Amino acid sequence: MQRLGKNVGGYFGETIDIGALLVDALAIAARSGWKQEIFYDNGTFKWLVLRRTPSTTQYAKRIYVSAGIHGDEPAGPLAAIRLLKEDKWPAHVDITLIPCLNPVGFTLNRRENDKGIDLNRDYLHLRSDEVRAHTAWLEKQLRFDLCLCLHEDWEANGFYVYEINLDNKPSPAEAIIREVSKICPVDTSDIIEGRPANGGIIHPSADPASRPLWPEAFWLLTHKTQLSCTMEAPSDFPLPTRVDALVTGVNAALACHLLQDGAQSQRP
Repeated sequence: MQRLGKNVGGYFGETIDIGALLVDALAIAARSGWKQEIFYDNGTFKWLVLRRTPSTTQYAKRIYVSAGIHGDEPAGPLAAIRLLKEDKWPAHVDITLIPCLNPVGFTLNRRENDKGIDLNRDYLHLRSDEVRAHTAWLEKQLRFDLCLCLHEDWEANGFYVYEINLDNKPSPAEAIIREVSKICPVDTSDIIEGRPANGGIIHPSADPASRPLWPEAFWLLTHKTQLSCTMEAPSDFPLPTRVDALVTGVNAALACHLLQDGAQSQRP
């Protein structure tokens, strides 16, 4: 599979109707019995959280999945919808799913929100209303056993993953790369995005002092989890391939994580 050559100097690929997608997400969630919550409303869009709670939560793993923080990365929200439709979540998992963190960005087909703020660099300084609302909501939640953030990279030569694994547990990133490589090229470069990489996996520093601008994943690691994987699908490949890659990555991460011993979730 070769790059399409569309994305030179930016993202010039497919766009999505984010309003219709969020309506679809609500309908699917309602049919499947998911709980619905709104943590921010700008008058045009509602920032939606969907939660699937198992019948018994005593030993349920708590998993967080988010998508759509950059408005030029359509595969993430589409993957979230696919995951909802397919409904293959493991039985004893408590899932928190945010299908789109930047709906306004999708109406503009650009990375940032309407004020030009990259939301995924705002989780330390909290300049944007969206991120302030998101973190305020997150602060009220219990800790998560695993956080998965779904992204795209228009410059990438293949799929790759950022993993921070503070407890040195068996690596979900390895399982993600193994399964995704069956359907999508993986970037096997030694350096990706200026960071050392090994087989499509980057292990960035978890030191707060090393990050003057925090992404969502870094806030989660600082406050709500010990284990985070950020998946980056390559935007210069067909959109169905990118969506397949992210869906496959989420399923692989869940399968890997649930094989680990100790089902008791972390609590504050």
